[in-house]
Formats: sequence, C-alpha cells, structure tokens
Amino acid sequence: MSGYVGAIDQGTTSTRFIVFDHDGRVVASDQREHEQITPQPGWVEHDPLEIWDRTCEVVEAGLARAGVDAGQVQAVGIANQRETTVVWDRISGEPIHNAIVWQDTRTEPLVRRLAGDAGADRLRAQVGLPLASYFSGPKLTWLLEHVPGARERAERGQLAFGTVDSWLAWKLTGGPSGGAHLTDVTNASRTLLMDLDTLDWHGPSLELMGVPSGVLPEIRSSSELYGEIREGALAGRPLAGILGDQQAALFGQCCFGPGEAKNTYGTGSFVLLNTGPERASSATLLSTVAYRLGEQATQYALEGSIAVTGALIQWLRDRLQLISSAAEVEPLALSVEDSGDVYIVPAFSGLFAPYWREDARGVIVGLTAYANRGHIARAALEAAAWQSREVIDEANAVAAAPLAELRVDGGMTANELLMQFQADVLGVPVVRPVVSETTALGAAFAAGLAVGFWSDPQELRRRWREDRRWEPNMQAAERERRYARWQQAVRRSFDWVEPPAPE
Repeated sequence: MSGYVGAIDQGTTSTRFIVFDHDGRVVASDQREHEQITPQPGWVEHDPLEIWDRTCEVVEAGLARAGVDAGQVQAVGIANQRETTVVWDRISGEPIHNAIVWQDTRTEPLVRRLAGDAGADRLRAQVGLPLASYFSGPKLTWLLEHVPGARERAERGQLAFGTVDSWLAWKLTGGPSGGAHLTDVTNASRTLLMDLDTLDWHGPSLELMGVPSGVLPEIRSSSELYGEIREGALAGRPLAGILGDQQAALFGQCCFGPGEAKNTYGTGSFVLLNTGPERASSATLLSTVAYRLGEQATQYALEGSIAVTGALIQWLRDRLQLISSAAEVEPLALSVEDSGDVYIVPAFSGLFAPYWREDARGVIVGLTAYANRGHIARAALEAAAWQSREVIDEANAVAAAPLAELRVDGGMTANELLMQFQADVLGVPVVRPVVSETTALGAAFAAGLAVGFWSDPQELRRRWREDRRWEPNMQAAERERRYARWQQAVRRSFDWVEPPAPE
C-alpha cells in the first residue's frame, strides 16, 4: 500500500509528530516542548491545553517537513505518557485543573488511606498493580476531592477523565462536538481501575477510590478504527492506534512473543517483558497489558519501572556541574578502568521496581580518597545497568520464557560504555535498532495494522532492523560479585524518610 502513517508521540517533556513510510523509516518529524509546572515540592503538572496546542503545531510542521499532504496519511496513531491524569468539562472542553503528571507524589497520603489495613496490594490480584501515587486512579480521586465542585459535576456526568491519549483522541475527533471519549487497554491498565482479565472497569476499585463510572472512557483495543480526525491538519484521516508509551516501544521493537523484552532508557527506564496471552504475577513487578490488536487475544507483559536513570546524568550536569553536557559523561567514565568500588543509588524520591520503597533516598557509597570525577561518572552509568538487572532478574523468575536478548531504545543507548556494561551484567546480548524512535514507531505500527497498511505482525518483524549488538564479556563470578555490592549499596538507601501519615 502506498502512502504514509503518522504517529503523535506525546511525552513527559515534549510532543512529537513523525511520518513513517511503508518500510517503517522516518520520513520527517517535528518536536516541541511544553512547560513543567511544579507548584509545590513533589508536585508536577502539565497544562492540557498547551499539550493540545503543541500537538497541533507538530502535526502541521511534521507534514510540511515531510512534504506530505494529509490525504497521503493512511492512518494516525497515538503514543502517550501513561499515568498522567486529565479531567475536563464535556460541554466547554476546558480542563478543570492542570494534568497531574505520573511523577507527581501528592497522592502518597491518600494512597495510605486507600490501602488501610488491607495493604497496598489489596487490588493487585485484579488490576496487576499496587496502590501507589504513580498511577492514575488516586490522581483522579485527588482531583475529585480537591477541585471545588468536581465530585458533584462528575456525578452529574459533566466531567470526563482520561490519560493523555483520551484527551488527545477526544480533541482530535471533535471535542465538545461529538469527540470520542475512549482509551486503549494499555493505558487503562495503568489506572488501578481496570480488571486485567475482563478488560473492563473494576467495580471494587471504583468504589474504593470514589470514582463515578460516568467519568470513565470506553476501553478499546490498541489497534482499530476509533473515528475520523476532525480537528487540525489531519482532518479526515482515521485515528486507528493507541498505546501507552512503554507498550508502544515494546510494539515498535517487535517484541511480539513471550520472553521478548525491551528497555527504554529515558529520564527513568522501563523494562517490559512479553508474557503472551497468559499474564504472569509478580510480587515486585507490575502485571500490565502489552497490547491488543482488534479482536485478537490480549497480550500481557511484566513491567519494571525505574525512576531515575537518565535523570542521574542530568543531575551530574545541572546540580553537581561535573559535566557540561550529557555527551561528556561517557569519555569521563572511560578515563578510569572501573567505578573504583563506588556505587550510586539514585533514589531521589524513593525506589520503584523491584523495591517500591518511598522511604529510600539517594546514596553514594564506597567513596575513598582514591575516587575522582571519572569514578562518579562511571558509577552513574552503571547504576542504570544494575537497576535494569534487578528488574530483569525478577521477570525471569516468574515468566514462563526468560529473555534471551534485550532490545534497547532511548537516548542513553548512544552511550556504548553503558550498553556494553548492560550486556555484561545481564549475561545476554543487548540489541539497538536502526529506528531509534520506537515509541512513535509502535503507535504507527498499531495504526497501520488497523487499516491494512501493514498485513500482520510478521510483516512488521521484517521491517525491524538491527543497528548494533553488544555481546557480554564479563566473567560470571565477577558479575555476581559486583552485583552483590550493588545490592548492598541499595540497602543503605532504605529508611531515610519517615512516611507521612494517611489523610
């Protein structure tokens, strides 16, 4: 089929639009940042209207750069920052509050109240997630409880809730004039409100969090025709794919079989391992939906979310001023042979998987008079690899098919020292694709499949191409010795913060 597929990649710090050709190659793109609003310590917000404006701008500019008319775009997909929560008025189209971003921790006291005596895992068997400030459900509850009149308006059916995909899909398909209020199974699985088996909203979760069912979007598959775009430069084109960003990266990496896994290295890192049509349970990792194509069987995944990886390099640059650009960290780390037994645990606001310790804080351990800037830089890079090793060990322990290689994407994959060290500490190859924009590519793949632009996932596998492979070369005994030291360092980060009292 001739033509192109477009993908809106709405991320935490910016929005991109990328045009892909039939070979899955990037034709052109445009990217624009939006404001990070931090009204209090631990609070992070975005302006949904600014995100919508940036989306319209990048679509128009991306099409212009590609020299492509909207009529040549066969389908459009959305990939989005997942747990970030938006509530808006169905009639006016105005958000009732800034979006509460996935990083935001304001709901920690609320989460403790919701957990009660039953504990943080009280919903886990049904929704696959522990009660945590990370997820959308408590953010929605907070908005209903703290925005004047919100609960009453929600109960009257005047308000709509969604993650950013829902907000954009509603705006693109008409907004107050008949816009489609929907989400896909991957985003719904990150709310704490969806039953992973039935793929429907989970009544006991709604009751626990005080969420009126009338605010919720319809849950759809990740690849189907949702409706015609009616707003902006893509008017008249079909919206046909939606995936949360990490699932989109898994899909864009063509990890379609059990045991196939990817790691995205960004501000934090996100490891997803495909477990197939059977969902695996883990006490420390998240059970989540990997994707669903139309009416086909749902595919599940285990996910390990790591809060700080690339952000640690930014911290070296902006706070310690150890480097002046992120690119300088690799040559600085290469100025020494190893980390000099220095370990950095970047628990700046607690630890995510596999610990889920909100009381942890960052530590640098193993310092001696021998340590220098190079050792600190190397320890910062190694922290990303060690945290990924912990998550993958947990996934391998419960998955029916452990991973044989790790596909990687994100900005830190340009760091060859890190990629080699990642292969060394995992003991399996690490593989980087030619197309690095795997999140947008996954959304494009999902949309293209829905309209027949691509025939099936096997055709997508043929479009995926390897750029670089790193084979492990560290001896097993040395790997395990250093891993034990890392775990010792992690334990030193625990019990630093007294937990706040429940609301």
